[in-house]
Amino acid sequence: MSHDAFELARGLAREAEAVCRYYLSNGKRAGRYWVVGDVHNTPGRSMFVRLQESRKGPAGKWTDAATGEHGDLLDIIRESLGLRHFREVAKEARRFLKLPRTELESASKPERLAVPTGSQQAARRLLAVSGPIEGTVVEAYLQRRGIARIHHGGNLRFHPRCYYRPDESLPTESWPAMIAPVTDLDGRITGVHRTWLDPDGFDRVRLGKAPIDTPRRAMGDLLGNAVRFGVVDDVLAAGEGIETMLSLRCVLPTMPMAAALSANHLSAMLLPPGLRRLYIARDADAAGDAVQAVLIQRATDAGIEAIPLSPRLGDFNEDLHIFGFDALRAALRLQLVPEDVVRFLHSSMAVVE
Repeated sequence: MSHDAFELARGLAREAEAVCRYYLSNGKRAGRYWVVGDVHNTPGRSMFVRLQESRKGPAGKWTDAATGEHGDLLDIIRESLGLRHFREVAKEARRFLKLPRTELESASKPERLAVPTGSQQAARRLLAVSGPIEGTVVEAYLQRRGIARIHHGGNLRFHPRCYYRPDESLPTESWPAMIAPVTDLDGRITGVHRTWLDPDGFDRVRLGKAPIDTPRRAMGDLLGNAVRFGVVDDVLAAGEGIETMLSLRCVLPTMPMAAALSANHLSAMLLPPGLRRLYIARDADAAGDAVQAVLIQRATDAGIEAIPLSPRLGDFNEDLHIFGFDALRAALRLQLVPEDVVRFLHSSMAVVE
């Protein structure tokens, strides 16, 4: 092992548990070990990472009982992120440890990563290293926005140190983030949406988002696709924001929903085959008016009934946050068709109570 690799491995070993929580987020601590399925962050209990130095060996050493593979924390970074070259692994390790770049890294152009930034592959890799939201700042963020019942069906994830770069001239930062997969009509992951969050508290202006210029960003193939909650049969509610649709899911937890992430993407969202009725959860602004007109026309041309759902304030998250669950439920009762009141609103009481 080279001197640089040795020093990086030793630095990572001092933060062994933090390394595991970040790169092997699908695992959990069990005594003096971190237990996970394998070095690729698969859920399971085959691989053991030693978290503390002991007579059995140094911290950071791991063994996969199923395959016999073993290694150190540098190997975990390489395999969990799909990196090919040591230069990439070392750069990632230094970034994690907040160490300065070497003179070689500073003087030379970075090699092209195995996974291009902003690609579908990068989106899938980010999802793979993200974990559940329960007990995290993501859950707290949504609850502070009035979403006490988070019916996301496993489609929201948490990343404790998601990279954020303001622009090419500024250094990369890391913030905790809510991660949501963008999928096509067949359920294939085509992209990912990130909402960076403030880990230190709740700002009434930013509503818990990180104090950065653009706390929401998406990457990958977004056009026609969406963040989805529930499996579509014949009825679907579609809107722009994740928080908007999760607010509706508080009241209608069994109704399938989709968040297209922007007005333009909502107007271009592909409609599932077999869809009979589309509820358009519009935002109360000029863009919302335009989206409503486009979607109604597209749905009508496809033989789909289109029904707008209109908030009292700017969007349904505002309505839920300001007026509360019961008021939002009463407002939706007046806007749903009668059979969907029975199917989704009445039946939802067994879910939310």
